[in-house]
Amino acid sequence: MRKNTLTTVAAVTGSLALAATLTGCGGSSAASDDKVVTVYSADGLKGENGDGWYDKVFKDFTKKTGIKVKYVEGGSGEMVQRAVREKVNTQADVLVTLPPFIQQADDKGLLTKYTPKGSDQVDGADKSAKGTWTSLVNNYFGFVYNKKELKTAPTTWEQLLDAKFKNKLQYSTPGVAGDGTALLVKAMHDFGGKEQAMAYLKKLQANNVGPSASTGKLSPKVDKGELLAANGDVQMNYAQSKDMPNLGIWFPKKGSGGSGKPSSFALPYAGGLVKNAPHTANGKKLLDFMLDAKQQREVSSVGGGFSPRADVQATDDDAVALAKIMDGVQIFEPDWNDVAKNLQTYVDDWKSATGS
Repeated sequence: MRKNTLTTVAAVTGSLALAATLTGCGGSSAASDDKVVTVYSADGLKGENGDGWYDKVFKDFTKKTGIKVKYVEGGSGEMVQRAVREKVNTQADVLVTLPPFIQQADDKGLLTKYTPKGSDQVDGADKSAKGTWTSLVNNYFGFVYNKKELKTAPTTWEQLLDAKFKNKLQYSTPGVAGDGTALLVKAMHDFGGKEQAMAYLKKLQANNVGPSASTGKLSPKVDKGELLAANGDVQMNYAQSKDMPNLGIWFPKKGSGGSGKPSSFALPYAGGLVKNAPHTANGKKLLDFMLDAKQQREVSSVGGGFSPRADVQATDDDAVALAKIMDGVQIFEPDWNDVAKNLQTYVDDWKSATGS
């Protein structure tokens, strides 16, 4: 489950302990010899009870290599900003975020070129043309609803304007959370432009509870009935639904009238090697390990996601269930470079429209 918290693996807890461990200038020869690797990541791949894909991958990686994984998680935008602040004293070795933040990290000079083993099996749209990042787990934007309180799932954007959603709807903050930013992308696509999307979101604000830095914190509220609907993504919400029986996944139909089929777009967890990382060699080993076929075959069964490797065709029950969720959903491809370039403008326009 997603949490806006700092977590360390291998018995290191608390921000003070992390700070004490991550001393010295980034890229120093002494630090590069340490049997440790630090990951800054968007939340969603680590399980609430230690049963997520990250949990298993990190445990297996440490067992195989002896390298301990230290892990910091939060919203995609939050992780990029943290890495920017630390450029003079780099702390992270690997950065994993949702788009457009991985493109933003690249534009800010946070990533260095590295081609992980297995990335030749990843489609060109799911990796950087410059070789600075690669999708590790594929995913799709979506919404969740409470299956107990709502007998049928919503189907259109306009249904969310209904009075029954007053103070029963919430979405994560654009510019801070990857899924919140994705909501802007989806709305602009479906409503045919920025102005139309902002006009809709201005209306939706009457029902919106308020900002949330973490998308993952919304799902438990939906499951309990505190909220009737919230934004999310398929990987995270499918994984959560195993412990949250009232959680259902749905996709708004295109256009304000909801004509046509429901649509979505890929929202992958993309990882790259941080420039001037203190443990570059270890970072490379971890990226190789995460893209290895064995770990990729566990993306659906353990993580509830989709492998980006074309040669990994999972047939487990979870893979079948995930394929069923996506059946009939039209997939479009946003121009992520454009979104990354204009993100601040879009966020400012959203704040203006909603008064946030």
